[in-house]
Amino acid sequence: MEYVTLNNGIKMPVLGYGVYQVTNKECEQCVLDAIETGYRLIDTAQAYGNEEAVGNAISKCKVSRDDLFLTTKVWISNGGYEKAKASIQESLRKLQTEYIDLLLIHQPFNDYYGTYRAMEEAYKEGWLRAIGVSNFYPDRLVDLCQFVEVPPAINQVETHVFQQQKKAHAYMEKYKVQHESWGPFAEGRKDFFTNPVLTEIGKKYEKSTAQVALRFLIQSGIVVIPKSVHKERMIQNIDVFNFTLEENDMAVIEALDEGESLFFSHYDPETVEMLTGLHR
Repeated sequence: MEYVTLNNGIKMPVLGYGVYQVTNKECEQCVLDAIETGYRLIDTAQAYGNEEAVGNAISKCKVSRDDLFLTTKVWISNGGYEKAKASIQESLRKLQTEYIDLLLIHQPFNDYYGTYRAMEEAYKEGWLRAIGVSNFYPDRLVDLCQFVEVPPAINQVETHVFQQQKKAHAYMEKYKVQHESWGPFAEGRKDFFTNPVLTEIGKKYEKSTAQVALRFLIQSGIVVIPKSVHKERMIQNIDVFNFTLEENDMAVIEALDEGESLFFSHYDPETVEMLTGLHR
């Protein structure tokens, strides 16, 4: 496994296992399979409804807690200082852990400054090893960075070959915020797994389109958290550290960038209404 060093000196695996849309029922076994396969970064969220299953897996697995890197996220409905503070303790309880390695604000809505203050406090008290944000566009990320006491260590945003977040990446680098990808496979949209460019490059290295896509992001300095409920795919997804894409292959993949989300825009009022209305 390769690691990145966050802006507070904490080391984080560059590749992890995400449990978005993994049901609570199957999640425990999936996380156990992932850990057995070699994953050490596990990414969940309050809104996923599977923190308890992740906690069960962590308590049952044979890997030391200190060797695992656990991420969760505060949902919009837990926004604001008091609610966020209570939700952090609830997440700790569900995850059956004395500390969380990385806590993110899931969406830039509600009183996220109040949420961040609660996170800064928990960070100073040792409940959290690192704090950051998710789905913050460059304008909101810059605003937050300018006015908080503890700079965000991570910004987790939609990032894949069709939406490479080049402008956002530049601002993350400027403010020393580590770029992390959600949806590295674009959830299969735009015929992702049969894309001719990725397929052709994959043949050259004897790798799958998924492996090529992950390797591209990792070589671009981006942390990735691919999800699969199938152990054989978990094994394939983590097998990306024994090859390096050549410069010309990186350039060809960079040309796939369309610069737009395949999912939603926070600048769309209807999207904001939908997201802020969830789990209320």
